[in-house]
Amino acid sequence: MNAMAKGQRHLSDHVGAVVKRLRQEVPSCVASGAVDMATGMLLAYETTDSHPSEVLDLLAGATLDLFQGRTVTMIEDIFKERRGVSTAEHYFQEILVNSTNLTHLFIRNNEEDDVVAVVVCPKSVNIGMLFASARRVIREHGGF
Repeated sequence: MNAMAKGQRHLSDHVGAVVKRLRQEVPSCVASGAVDMATGMLLAYETTDSHPSEVLDLLAGATLDLFQGRTVTMIEDIFKERRGVSTAEHYFQEILVNSTNLTHLFIRNNEEDDVVAVVVCPKSVNIGMLFASARRVIREHGGF
C-alpha cells in the first residue's frame, strides 16, 4: 500500500471514529455522518434506522448546498469584502435545521473545513446539550 493510500485509509478511519462517537455521545442521536465538501460525498454515517441510499446521497448534496451553495458563497464574499478579510475562511460554521420531527445540526470542522459533521436527533432534544456534545466530540478528536 503506497503512502497516499495509507493516508486516505487513516483519514477514513478517523472520520468513521468521529461519526461513531457522535452517534454514541450526543444525547438522543438517531444518526450522524460526515460530508466531504470538496466532492459532496457522504464519507461515513451511523444511524439507528435504515435509509435508502438515495436519501443519504441527497443529504450529502443538501449539506453542500447549505454551506457552499452559490448564494451562501456570495454572502460570505460580501462579508469578507466589507470587513477587509482576505482569507479563504468560511463564515457559516454551524447550521441548525428543524424539520417536522427532527433536529439536524451541521458543523463545519475548524481544523478541516472541507468536512461537515451532521447530527440528527428528535426535535425534543435539548439544543444546548446537542451543541455542547457535538462540539466536544469534534474538538476531542482534533477535528476530522
